[in-house]
Amino acid sequence: MQITSESVKTGHPDIVSDSIAANIIAEILEEEKKIGLTIDNMPHCGIEVFLGKGLCVVGGEVSTRVKVDIEKSVRQTVLSIGYNDCAVGLNGNSMDILNKIIPQSGDINIGSRADLGKYKEIGAGDQGIIYGYACNETPELLPLPFVLVNNMMRAFENCNNPIFSPDGKGQVTVDYDAKGKARRVAKVLMSNAIDYRCVNECVGFIEEEAKRIAMVSLGRWVDKETEFLFNPTGEWQAVNSCSAADSGLTGRKLVVQFYGGYPGAQLGGGSVVNKSSEKVDCSAAFGTRFVAKNIVAAGLATKCSVQLSYAIGVARPFSIYATSFGTGIISDEKLASIIGETFDLTPRGMIEKFDLLNAGIYRKLPKTLFMDDYPWEKTDMVNKLKKTANI
Repeated sequence: MQITSESVKTGHPDIVSDSIAANIIAEILEEEKKIGLTIDNMPHCGIEVFLGKGLCVVGGEVSTRVKVDIEKSVRQTVLSIGYNDCAVGLNGNSMDILNKIIPQSGDINIGSRADLGKYKEIGAGDQGIIYGYACNETPELLPLPFVLVNNMMRAFENCNNPIFSPDGKGQVTVDYDAKGKARRVAKVLMSNAIDYRCVNECVGFIEEEAKRIAMVSLGRWVDKETEFLFNPTGEWQAVNSCSAADSGLTGRKLVVQFYGGYPGAQLGGGSVVNKSSEKVDCSAAFGTRFVAKNIVAAGLATKCSVQLSYAIGVARPFSIYATSFGTGIISDEKLASIIGETFDLTPRGMIEKFDLLNAGIYRKLPKTLFMDDYPWEKTDMVNKLKKTANI
């Protein structure tokens, strides 16, 4: 049995779009902090970004007390990723920028303001269903293919080799035995744009270097039978990447960001990094992951999926569902009940627990929603879960 997960580099046009949106929210949070930012007066943001060849369109809705320089933020984001020349797909210095952000809908604003809404609390910024997942395959309590492919993409991002442009996509296929235990990496796919300034490099050398980077990042899981495939179109002298080769759009890499397409790790809700945290697509994406990870860390199950649903303007989850896929030491029904007793999954509770008014978190988010030293990756609820479950 083989399972594949996919990931992309931060220079992929969809992730560039996510980064632009996330950095605009970070700028707003930083300016709000200067005049006294609290959960009760926090800005509300839902920002969409489209990238075309030499063009960035920024839209969406924002409710805030401050003004930020949208154009400056866009340019700084694009340049920080490494796009400073049209020949490599995008130039942050010269690209056209169209700002079409509008004020947030009054109806939506009321539902998520404690002083205005029907229930006098910070309600969910929208309705939706959101999933979180964890398993004991890795120390990160994430699926092995997801961890490996993200390690590989980061290795390419951090290799400091000018051959490889910021834009790239990869896949890692892991071979499992009949009992579901990972055995080895069976296949590796890496597609990476080549910097136009390196078009004279020997193709053989480029492929050798790409394989070296991949092998180091995948470690002991690679063996002599592992199949490597690089730039399978055969094009090694590409000078177009990012939005010169493909448009970019916020929220179009959700599978990549949520567990890499691993079976059982379902996808719900919407995009995360382009929204402020009263919107449960954002905060509950972290909340469900936090719950699932702590359940696995507590030994209540070896794998766990959690679903929450919300109604706009209502703080508490509309429903809670959990499954351990038959690996739990208690029933799924009991697991769902314990989740409701143990965790504060209201927008206010998650914003406070995960420090979601921190601009620094938004600046880091587009790289990956999990794996890193985020507050929702902690396992500080293990003892409480064990006590509640009487184990």
